Amino acid sequence: MYSNLFSAQSVQDLMSVLPSLPFAIWETFYVTVVSTALSLVLGLPLGVLLSITQPHGIWPHKWLNRILGWIINVGRSLPFIILMIAIMPFTKALVGTKIGVPGAIVPLVVSAAPFIARMVETSLAEVDAGVVEAAQSMGASNLQIVWKVYLPEAVPSLILGASISIITLLGYTAIAGAVGAGGLGDLAVRYGYQRRVTSMMVVTVIFIIILVQVIQSVFSWLSTKLDKRLR
Repeated sequence: MYSNLFSAQSVQDLMSVLPSLPFAIWETFYVTVVSTALSLVLGLPLGVLLSITQPHGIWPHKWLNRILGWIINVGRSLPFIILMIAIMPFTKALVGTKIGVPGAIVPLVVSAAPFIARMVETSLAEVDAGVVEAAQSMGASNLQIVWKVYLPEAVPSLILGASISIITLLGYTAIAGAVGAGGLGDLAVRYGYQRRVTSMMVVTVIFIIILVQVIQSVFSWLSTKLDKRLR
């Protein structure tokens, strides 16, 4: 498969499909950004609820915590490709289609939101209990503690968690592309595999690696910059 990677024919085939690359990169970027934003909208409140309803939390609620934990664990246990196929009727009912970019965003959000919820729960658990107790002793409400203590104190950890979530979604986007959702995954399958333009598959892999490196580097720098402990 890779023996003729640098042959004249391979280079010619690559040049013929290279114009499709910019749009595929844009589709991957768009789907990743939109699905990440929507996943955060769902996952952040779920993660906060998981944290504050624990027995040692600021709003202990045993059964609510168990129910939320069970739902999130079920969502995290399903492989993305199976989840995407299983909720196709729901996806079509929600956005009118089960293929293309809109059809990819729904399963991406459903898959990533539970993952983000656990990341948020872990990040909030790292907040110093003494700071929370100080806020409680000053008469702060639970909502004030969440907004003014938990979330601000957990920002560096939340940013690192966000980078992991984005990179995970980037991988899921490539999988979704393999079944007609567009983007780099679709390009790699249609040209790199089905039409045997191996060089195109290599190019898409390189671009995904670059995207991952850039995302991780930027978010790691941002997390370090905002970490009060390092000042």
